Amino acid sequence: MENHLQVQQQQQQLKLPPGFRFHPTDVEIITAYLVPKVLKKPFDTRAVGEVDLNKHEPWELPEMANMGEKEWYFFSQKDRKYPPGIRTNKATTVGYWKATGKDKEIFHPPTMSLIGMKKILVFYKGRAPKGEKTNWIMHEYRLESGKQPTPNLPTDITNAATINASSKEDYVVCRIFHKSTGLKKVVMSSYAMPMPMVAERQLGFQESITLPPLMDYNASSPLAPPLSLHASSL
Repeated sequence: MENHLQVQQQQQQLKLPPGFRFHPTDVEIITAYLVPKVLKKPFDTRAVGEVDLNKHEPWELPEMANMGEKEWYFFSQKDRKYPPGIRTNKATTVGYWKATGKDKEIFHPPTMSLIGMKKILVFYKGRAPKGEKTNWIMHEYRLESGKQPTPNLPTDITNAATINASSKEDYVVCRIFHKSTGLKKVVMSSYAMPMPMVAERQLGFQESITLPPLMDYNASSPLAPPLSLHASSL
């Protein structure tokens, strides 16, 4: 109850003017939030909360977030199944998070050096491998460094990647959101079905189509448009 009240107080303090949204880029998530978090340096913590993803279902997370209407950001620690490896346990009471697709590399723009990875996960209800897929999606951001040292890369990024890899406090940033069902696409497609001219001719639309004049002309004027067009002449 106390934690819920603290979240409500934080949300009241974080009210932004209409139209403003917290939507950082992949690079900003790594450099402006994850790096200082690992290095324990001061940074603006108002937008990104911290949560144990194994103890909460995805639909509980929006109320626990510091801000956000359609997507919510959290720091979380990896719960490793095998200490030497990279496999992690993301099971909750109701279901589990399952990785999908290939991890995306995140590069530092000025140096084009590898600084992080983004993993996409989908939440399933039940237990693997027979879980029921839901529309809850997670983008997990982690620090990553290239195999070769990069002299031009900021030292904070390099140090954070080294510390995070060797520490038990292996922090990641998670973006949580609920994927829409695609209803908008279905509705729009019903208005995007123009009938081709070939179909019109096959249906026998050979009748004269009378078009009203765009302007009032004198019938004897050479500028007067024709009063009718035939479909066969189109």
